[in-house]
Amino acid sequence: MTTTTRTGYASIQIGLHWCIASLVVFQLVFGESMVKATEAAEEGEPIGGTDALLATAHYWVGLSILALVFFRLAVRIWMGTSTSTETNRLLALLVGAVHWAFYTLLVVVPVTGLLAIYANPEISEIHALAKPVFIALIAVHAAAALFHQFVLRDGALMRILVPAK
Repeated sequence: MTTTTRTGYASIQIGLHWCIASLVVFQLVFGESMVKATEAAEEGEPIGGTDALLATAHYWVGLSILALVFFRLAVRIWMGTSTSTETNRLLALLVGAVHWAFYTLLVVVPVTGLLAIYANPEISEIHALAKPVFIALIAVHAAAALFHQFVLRDGALMRILVPAK
């Protein structure tokens, strides 16, 4: 992995971050339609048009997230990351753990969704466990960003908003 001394991220890294984040929020908000569609199919009942549309969208957005995460990891390897603003070693380790937890979920969740559809429907229970974990990680991540921006005022949030020069 490339080591860099940049204090921010490149435009492509910022774009991928916010694109994936938006798609994850979509999945969290509208993912219940996939549950409704699956249950209706299992019971041989018809599914409503909106739920059918959102279930289909959930499938394709999940595949898109998976593809974009692999692209993002390739960009990370190619370009490296910006230097951390965290000076406390323990907190720096926590920051790294949260980021890698996101990467892990962003790969494991779509894969378990696909496995639930094509291999074993019981895997959907594992897939569903990701929702509260994602919500908790997002809350921690957002709180840390806001803490850095408004309490520490160290510009950490700007690294993912404004491309590095």
